[in-house]
Amino acid sequence: MTITYSWRGEFENVEYKSLHADAFGSDDGERNADWRSLLLVHSLGWVIARKETELVGFVNVVWDGHAHAWIQDVMVASTGRNEGIGTELVSIARDGSTRSGCEWLHVDFEERLNRFYVDACGFVPSSAGLIHLK
Repeated sequence: MTITYSWRGEFENVEYKSLHADAFGSDDGERNADWRSLLLVHSLGWVIARKETELVGFVNVVWDGHAHAWIQDVMVASTGRNEGIGTELVSIARDGSTRSGCEWLHVDFEERLNRFYVDACGFVPSSAGLIHLK
């Protein structure tokens, strides 16, 4: 089956929530969020991947309104893993960020995802900090 990708593509909240639960194993209390509205306000863009009509991939790109963009929550359906969907989502997010005038694309990730983000997607490792607020 053909997989199609689109920058700022259309999606329904219910399919986003289903993909999020599949990708991360839970909804993390986000079941009541209106993701479409939140992304329109807070994101530079997002990339969706569809296999026929099924949402099989998603990545959010947040930004500072100027030079910096961040990859947030690369999600690939369990039925579509190891097919290059995640790598293509990040590539399109990178292109969308570049076209929007951003100079930097950041991502934070756990050590176990190093092969994906560094080896497959081309990110350069850097130091970062994190404060857990809840």
